[in-house]
Amino acid sequence: MPSWPVTTWQGWQHFATTPPPAPPQPGQAPRSREERLAYHSAFVTVRTPAIDALARHVRTLMILGRHQTTTARPSLIVTGPAAAGKTTALLHVGRTCHLAHTHRNPAPPGRRQAQVPVAYVLVPPGATAKTLTTEFARYLGIPVTTRMTQAQITDAVCHTYNTAGVQLVLIDEIHRLNPRTTTGAEAADLLKDLTERINATFVYAGIDVTTTPLFSGVRGAQLAGRATLITCSPLPARHGQTHPFTDVITDLENALDLQHHRPGTLPRHHAYLHQRTAGRIGSLTRLMRQAAITAITDGTERITKTALDAVQLDHLAEQQTRPTRRR
Repeated sequence: MPSWPVTTWQGWQHFATTPPPAPPQPGQAPRSREERLAYHSAFVTVRTPAIDALARHVRTLMILGRHQTTTARPSLIVTGPAAAGKTTALLHVGRTCHLAHTHRNPAPPGRRQAQVPVAYVLVPPGATAKTLTTEFARYLGIPVTTRMTQAQITDAVCHTYNTAGVQLVLIDEIHRLNPRTTTGAEAADLLKDLTERINATFVYAGIDVTTTPLFSGVRGAQLAGRATLITCSPLPARHGQTHPFTDVITDLENALDLQHHRPGTLPRHHAYLHQRTAGRIGSLTRLMRQAAITAITDGTERITKTALDAVQLDHLAEQQTRPTRRR
């Protein structure tokens, strides 16, 4: 079977319908070394405040916009720093919407799929209106030729998306748009046009969107006036009487499939882990996955602080924490 990217319908359907990795269950037969390596490579998605907030707002706005036909439906923007879990939240909520829709609307006899409830599109680098529309077309396999005009591609996209029953459009890497340039302004105008012509709720995600030109000028005011902002921030070590970062560490540790790891080891190092990852869920998950894979390959089958300190994290995290790290 070909490996389709998640930015195509075939790839998205495979992603949405493939059961996510599951932690070991009581009474389950032990998994092989290769199975456990594959499991920690993919690993689980833990619930975070950003995922919960996004799921709640998407559900509300999809109901709010269901019968809205005269103007663009309200949209959502997920913003935050790199490695804070924005794309993970976007994909998780998209998968949930896909599965809920297909459960309520099973495919009729003789057809594999009744409708296409979710679309996932990446904004290409240096996006123009035509390259961005082409990404929308590529998702559903809409034929695009070099002779087609921008208007023809847009008409084909809007018609096909509405015919296919797309209800939720997820647009990632929105920070790549720069409305201060001519091509960027045309691409931003295209998105506004699509939100008015496609009968779906649009959700955008990007790095620190509020600090980019997307929210400046007339175009920025239009976007800000239609979109609800959800901030995907690094998790604080403490929030009131709760400890959200430690809670996530506990959830991740409970999902490990290691033979000799002692439960409770990692939450005790919550201060070190918070300093090491700056509270970013993406950096924390990567650190845990790499440490687990190393523990399996070297035979120790457990994660200690020494093992964590030996893992080289992503460059962003290493840059920000190197001055204060202790050996």
